Amino acid sequence: MDSLTQIALGAAVSVAVMRRRTAVWKAALWGAVAGTLPDLDVFIDHGDPILNMVLHRAHSHALLWLTLLALPLTAAVTRLHGEGALWRRWGLALWLALVTHPLLDTLTIYGTQLAQPFSSHPFAVGSVFIIDPLVTLPWLFGVAWALARRGQAASLRANDVGLLLGVLYLAAGVLAQHTVRNEALLALRAQGLPQLRSEQLLVTPAGFSVLLWRVVALDGAHFLEGYRSLLDPPGPLHVERYARGAALDAALGTLADTNAQAARVRAFSHGFYKVDEADRLVRICDLRMGAQPHYSFCFALARRASPLRPLPAPLAVGSRVDLQRALPWFWARLRGQPVAPPN
Repeated sequence: MDSLTQIALGAAVSVAVMRRRTAVWKAALWGAVAGTLPDLDVFIDHGDPILNMVLHRAHSHALLWLTLLALPLTAAVTRLHGEGALWRRWGLALWLALVTHPLLDTLTIYGTQLAQPFSSHPFAVGSVFIIDPLVTLPWLFGVAWALARRGQAASLRANDVGLLLGVLYLAAGVLAQHTVRNEALLALRAQGLPQLRSEQLLVTPAGFSVLLWRVVALDGAHFLEGYRSLLDPPGPLHVERYARGAALDAALGTLADTNAQAARVRAFSHGFYKVDEADRLVRICDLRMGAQPHYSFCFALARRASPLRPLPAPLAVGSRVDLQRALPWFWARLRGQPVAPPN
């Protein structure tokens, strides 16, 4: 999730745990610090853009390492404020602020390596968009109210309510995703993909809410993309078919170093990728984040020639959707209007 959401969650959790045992500003401050610490790994340059992608949300988001980090952080905070008698309560507050960060990140589609150092598997539920105001605002308002009222009992209850509302919204996202996934699986099987398996289907929010969902299905050398709003009237799921670039993907496989770089993207994306050509550059794109033809994570690996010529290093060539065109479509489609995507 975005940094503001993680700060708000860490602060809200810490305030809820510490209650009136310490000044509410202390609990909010250190909860916010703990809630943002895991994302400091964005400042680490691993040498190329593919490694920067697959190693973000790795060791810094591991539940084991964050649990160990809670110990010196608790010692520092209790010593700084002279609250050694509260070390158990501070320890619980800071540990929860730390570990709820990667747990929340796991609900996005990016991929969070919770089990490091034992496993590098990138867990990704994909039930919430990376920025969703209906997640952030309840936590933010609850903390702000507690700070403004200086930890009065009613303000602490407001913080609790804010925490609960955010969690309930996240739960609603998981339920909505499950519903849309089942509907999409049945619809696509009825529309010519009878062998489609659940692991070949991606359902994730199209943006900023859990009302509009993007559906991506893998079909051999092609992938299908469509959208389903919870406000859609009953009817078929409309999808478009696109090539995944099987020939180019196979050509990358003949280049040892380049194929190793492409393999990282294939694994990290759980197989949801395509290979295409743009400006004579052969690139591999993660299909999970973005929408055809714009994807946040695309990497040029070779130059088009006969045979392919590998680039000295991967080149990030991801692109963003034109918001001036996309936002009007988004709001119309979210309301259930059958309008075509702006691509």
